Amino acid sequence: MPHSESPPESENSPIPMANVDQEQQNAVAESTTAQVPEAQQPADEDVDMADSNAVLSAPTNGTTHTSKSKAESQAETPNNQETPVPEAAASAPSESKPATGVKLEELFDEMDSDDDEFPTTKAAKREPASSPDLLSSQSDMEIDLHEASDPEVMRTFYQRLFPWRYLFQWLNHSPTPTNDFGHREFAFTLQNDAYLRYQSFTTSDLLRKDVLRLMPSRFEIGPVYTANPRDRKTLRNSSAFRPLSKELCFDIDLTDYDDIRTCCDKANICQKCWQFITMAIKVVDTALREDFGFKHIMWVYSGRRGAHAWVCDKSARALDDQKRRAIAGYLEVIRGGAQSGKKVNLRRPLHPHLVRSLDILKQHFQSDVLEAQDPWRTEDQQEKLLALLPSEQKQLVSALRNKWASSPDRPSALKWADIDSVAKTSTAKNFDTKSLLDAKQDIVLEYTYPRLDIEVSKKLNHLLKSPFVVHPGTGRVCVPIDVKRGLESFDPLGVPTVQSLIREIDEWKKPEPKEGGQEQEVEKHVVDWEKTSLKGYIEYFRSFVIGLMKDEREIKVKRERDEEGGGGGESMEF
Repeated sequence: MPHSESPPESENSPIPMANVDQEQQNAVAESTTAQVPEAQQPADEDVDMADSNAVLSAPTNGTTHTSKSKAESQAETPNNQETPVPEAAASAPSESKPATGVKLEELFDEMDSDDDEFPTTKAAKREPASSPDLLSSQSDMEIDLHEASDPEVMRTFYQRLFPWRYLFQWLNHSPTPTNDFGHREFAFTLQNDAYLRYQSFTTSDLLRKDVLRLMPSRFEIGPVYTANPRDRKTLRNSSAFRPLSKELCFDIDLTDYDDIRTCCDKANICQKCWQFITMAIKVVDTALREDFGFKHIMWVYSGRRGAHAWVCDKSARALDDQKRRAIAGYLEVIRGGAQSGKKVNLRRPLHPHLVRSLDILKQHFQSDVLEAQDPWRTEDQQEKLLALLPSEQKQLVSALRNKWASSPDRPSALKWADIDSVAKTSTAKNFDTKSLLDAKQDIVLEYTYPRLDIEVSKKLNHLLKSPFVVHPGTGRVCVPIDVKRGLESFDPLGVPTVQSLIREIDEWKKPEPKEGGQEQEVEKHVVDWEKTSLKGYIEYFRSFVIGLMKDEREIKVKRERDEEGGGGGESMEF
């Protein structure tokens, strides 16, 4: 059972390992060593750089690609093997090699000022029809009619707005290319639903160029492997190709709340039911920081009805499958599907994590569940509530049912208050008030506690959609969420769409020139994403990356110092 132990205290033992039973561990070990038949693996032309042009020139009707479906592809698990780092990746030219003594903030400022990744359009000279790639020559109505998956719309987005360099810095953990990026797997979902796995790139520019050639509807990020994923079939020792590290990820989807949200269902969302995601982010983020000591956690809107967490600390990236499963189990409280009965069954006394979670969630339960969702208004709905009360308190349940039958439209907030008021007047002998209190706590957790897709968190080699890609169904960009400053005010329906961003570039007007002839300098520094509502999200992502890189550098310097200090001669005994 989860939450039977106190949170971990040491870095060497980052998680309560008692949460993982032996059968689960064996299942993970078997799944990570299972070999997929060669016939099911992607064809060489789908993964080898030399044949990428052949893929591009093929018709996009879905008949010429030999790559397998996404579900089959993600099920493939590489064999374990070790191979030397390719010299080409190690000696790749640096796109952004910092000068000695230059601060990271200054390095990023220098990147922004002169970079082909973020083209700068000069408003004074720009003519709407001058750039065939930018759809600025079209009217607002014509732009809105373009679907988000339209190749020309996506080309404009990837060419003008996507933060390629910051994505590289985030995954590379250094300004200069390393194997953290070069051996990282990327997977592309093409317009014809072909799914290309085991793509890899030494620099952000190569990734950008390949995306512009392939024009995928989205791309996903996988783990860092022991060797270049493109070379996995050329290795002599096939058991040496295995995943080394990846961010610890969490996935929250509103469809998992369909049995308790009354405002929407399936893929539909509104601001009311988005509060379930807000509650979940608060609880999970707090636990990851306070119970496990993680610091660099980035939450990203999924583009439609959910959110993803990327835990980027070095210690989190190095977790094996067993430890990832333990953390996922530690955070898992809701068990069972939509048709199951009571989904929360907890030991008492409650684990400190759950006590803290109840403190976070109790205010949301009153306003965002009882009042906004009104989950027990109908007779069928109120029966669900009565079924969650202690089974031995039949007199209480009967009294509540009779009371509510006389007031069919009684709101859920009053029905919740009725439980205590009727219990106080109970004439039953040996009425167990503690069991009623425990049941009410379980109900609060069932209606507010995070409902995680645990499978996303368990496996080191699981792929997850990249931040800043465009959701093909909604057109919304998968933007990061500033948990500290903007979680409560975040509006998923107000997230910019790729169509609106294109229009914002066209409508942008340059600032008035400052006195002293500063006009040219102002124009030089205004890149296209700074002209749009994407600016705040990219600036937040940039600051997150800077903080992560600073910590990575400090860890590296400390390790080098420890190695130098501990590598001397024999110790002297007194």
